[in-house]
Amino acid sequence: MVTSVLRKFYAVQILISDGITMRKKLILTALASSLILAGCGQDAQNAKQAPLPLVAVQDVSVVSHQQSKSYIGRIEAVEDTAITAQVSGYLQSRHFNEGQMVEKGQLLYSIEPSSFEAEVASAKASVAQANANLKKAELDFNRGKNLLPKGSISQSEFDALTASLLGSQAQLEASQAQLNAANVQLSHTKIIAPFSGRISDTKVSTGDLVSPSSGVLTTLVSLDPIHASFSISERERIELGMDRIEGDGSSDSAGVEVQIMLENGEAFEHLGKLDFLGNRINLNTGTIAMRAIADNSEQQLLPGQHVRVDLREKQSIDVVTIPRRAVQTDLEGDFVMVLVEGESAPVAERRNIEMGRQVEGGVIVHSGLEKNDAVITQGLQRVRNGMSVRIQPTAEQAE
Repeated sequence: MVTSVLRKFYAVQILISDGITMRKKLILTALASSLILAGCGQDAQNAKQAPLPLVAVQDVSVVSHQQSKSYIGRIEAVEDTAITAQVSGYLQSRHFNEGQMVEKGQLLYSIEPSSFEAEVASAKASVAQANANLKKAELDFNRGKNLLPKGSISQSEFDALTASLLGSQAQLEASQAQLNAANVQLSHTKIIAPFSGRISDTKVSTGDLVSPSSGVLTTLVSLDPIHASFSISERERIELGMDRIEGDGSSDSAGVEVQIMLENGEAFEHLGKLDFLGNRINLNTGTIAMRAIADNSEQQLLPGQHVRVDLREKQSIDVVTIPRRAVQTDLEGDFVMVLVEGESAPVAERRNIEMGRQVEGGVIVHSGLEKNDAVITQGLQRVRNGMSVRIQPTAEQAE
């Protein structure tokens, strides 16, 4: 009996203890929920009160631009020759200063002419002798021509007179040819400049024995006009429409002009024109040789000089440009953030673009932007696509 009562007593105690524990858990759960709700509400309120990102905005610019492509080129002389001796003899004198500009026909070297003058005199004597023989042969022929009908000479004798006349004529022609050859040899004792240009240093000195086998005496290059040689790819040749170029520069590429850029980045003062297109594609490089010609009156360009050759269209077009700092790049390519209208504030919107070459004031944008767009240039690190932003006032607006 007592045991039964004790069991009931302990059961009641356990129920009472479980009830108290359950009530504590409910109270703690309610408190925790209240704290979480209060925290979320505070965060939402803080987020609602946070200021919008501040950005600087700039309108896109529309400028006039000549489309162009650049190539690495090398300056070459239009005329480049090695001066050599045509006859053998002792060098009598030099008539130029090394490195100076010389004119066409100017005397450069003199070779001792005495032996060649003697050959000319001998050839003149041979011509005189041939003329005398021809005169006698003509007189004999005319006399025999009159005697033949009278029977005073035989036909064979007249034929001999005819042959003598023809031989004398041939001898005179041979003597005159020898005289011409002697005069040519004599003229080669004076070495003259074949064209105007700048001469290099001399390889021989006065008194040296020179001959055609002696090698180069000096070199001469023309400097005005000048050539700029370069190569373009087969694809670019087709894109530029360069299928034919005439010697005077008239071609299917008549709408293209050539601007030569110097090593210091400055533009050469004279524009050039294309005057040569190669007749085959280089199998190793896949390019075709091209050449431009330009005036070089100040001798600013020299053969062997490296330059940049810009092929550009003569007619300029309007292009869209933006500051380079507005352009960002990711895995999708180049893009900018454009300002568009939002419900309560301006919104930043991503625009993928195709960039062109860099020009003064920014970079050219071929596609992705319109003329009336405005791009974000500062504060880009805080901006995401579709985010509302605040526009930073310009200096003029701040005043």
